[in-house]
Amino acid sequence: MADNVLESRRIALEESFFRKENERLRERMRIAREREAARQALASELGLRDEALLDRLLDLGIRIDTVEALALAPLAFIAWADGTMEPHEHDAVMRGAEGSGIAPGSPGYALLETWTKQPPPAELMESWRAYIQALVGELSTEQRAALEERILGRAHAVAKAAGGFLGLAAVSKEEEAMLAELKRAFGD
Repeated sequence: MADNVLESRRIALEESFFRKENERLRERMRIAREREAARQALASELGLRDEALLDRLLDLGIRIDTVEALALAPLAFIAWADGTMEPHEHDAVMRGAEGSGIAPGSPGYALLETWTKQPPPAELMESWRAYIQALVGELSTEQRAALEERILGRAHAVAKAAGGFLGLAAVSKEEEAMLAELKRAFGD
């Protein structure tokens, strides 16, 4: 009788263990499927085939519903170039978002707004640069020039937004250096 009770208990413990293990495995598989679906959607949206770059973007929170913020990341880079985000720079970044069709309240807008509250991670600059270089390789000369003009124009507007004394100050040295770094991403 005692053997039956011990055997029943052993079986119950094994079943419980394997049930929990199966649940963990199913959860890991679900997460992997979701990540793969997100990678595929991002690849399709961005026209990228570089899986390492796609994984880096996913790790940075870039998804299909926030991908438009990636194109505007340079606005945050410029605004933070001197180490602070001035109120006028914040407003210029968010105007840039709205001017690009990123609606307030959307996930892309929210992501961009987080980059105005704290500096974007350094990995974002590397990923943005890799994204732009991959994109430029797929564009015609005219398309590349238009994209560069649009991104650098908005970035320059943010750089000038801090204004300085009576709004007459030129772009800071740090912002000039960041503008040059952004320009290099386009192969210039």
